[in-house]
Amino acid sequence: MTPDLRQLRYFVAVAEERHFGRAARRLSMTQPPLSQAIRALEDALGVELFARTKRTVELTAVGADLLPEVRKLLAAAETLRPLAQSLARGEAGALALAFVSTADYGLLPQLLREFAVRHPRVRLNLTEATSDVQVEELVAGRIDAGLIIAPLPPRHAAALTYLPVMREPLVAALPASSVRHRGRGEPPDWADEPVSLADLGQLPLVIFPRRLAPGFYDIITGCYGAAGLTPRIGQEAIQMQTIVSLVSAGMGVALVPQSLRNLRRTGVVYRPLAERAPLVETGLVWRTADVSPVLAGFIDIVRAVQGHGVPRAGAARRPARAKDTREHGA
Repeated sequence: MTPDLRQLRYFVAVAEERHFGRAARRLSMTQPPLSQAIRALEDALGVELFARTKRTVELTAVGADLLPEVRKLLAAAETLRPLAQSLARGEAGALALAFVSTADYGLLPQLLREFAVRHPRVRLNLTEATSDVQVEELVAGRIDAGLIIAPLPPRHAAALTYLPVMREPLVAALPASSVRHRGRGEPPDWADEPVSLADLGQLPLVIFPRRLAPGFYDIITGCYGAAGLTPRIGQEAIQMQTIVSLVSAGMGVALVPQSLRNLRRTGVVYRPLAERAPLVETGLVWRTADVSPVLAGFIDIVRAVQGHGVPRAGAARRPARAKDTREHGA
């Protein structure tokens, strides 16, 4: 039989009073049931805790060594109720959040700062992953929520809820070495704003692989198609940081969300597009039937940002595995 908290409290009272009668009065009970409870505790532990005589009660060596440990257990038990209440209010606990790399340069820091202010006792477990990986991880129950790039795979619409948070235009990321005055036989003048896709059309395009980010890939290639151009894919990469680094190295140009301007990399300049730039939507997705108090608090913060940030994409709608690695990009 495992000792219960009541027996442990009785043990401490008798140990401190060194007298069953006084301990019983302290506990507002009679002496016989107290004596029976202490004997049951000793039987459960398989040791004697008290050396008894007709006049005295003294702790045995085992009882004396056990007393401070029992006090620690009781003290820990006293914290359970306030801890449970904090968990129920979303003031404590953990949140496993995944995010696309594009969110790391605009939306995510804003959300994390506000969340840390409101929920300082919550432990955040952050993972960078592509949107498709995040959806699979959500369905498998390995993360609580994710910041993804729309659109979402429709096959998971029944299980997930999607909240659009922000929409931002694409801008061109260009090699700084190409920013020069136009002259005969020279590259286009990237220093002129804005830049036209017609000037970019024949240059290699650095882009995410379609198999990993089909929605984002299609937005970029569709931008070229709307201008009557066919993009010439030069390099593929699965992280925004890598894409920008390849641009910096002169490997091509890229179309990236406007927030990537915050990723300042030597050798790269950002320019708006002359054509009407398509908007990239980032939103929060979570399991509809599994909203913990901590997650509910995070969703509240996201809704507040949604109402005061860049143009909204509309009301929350349904539909969307995050490998714990930063090798999975947007």
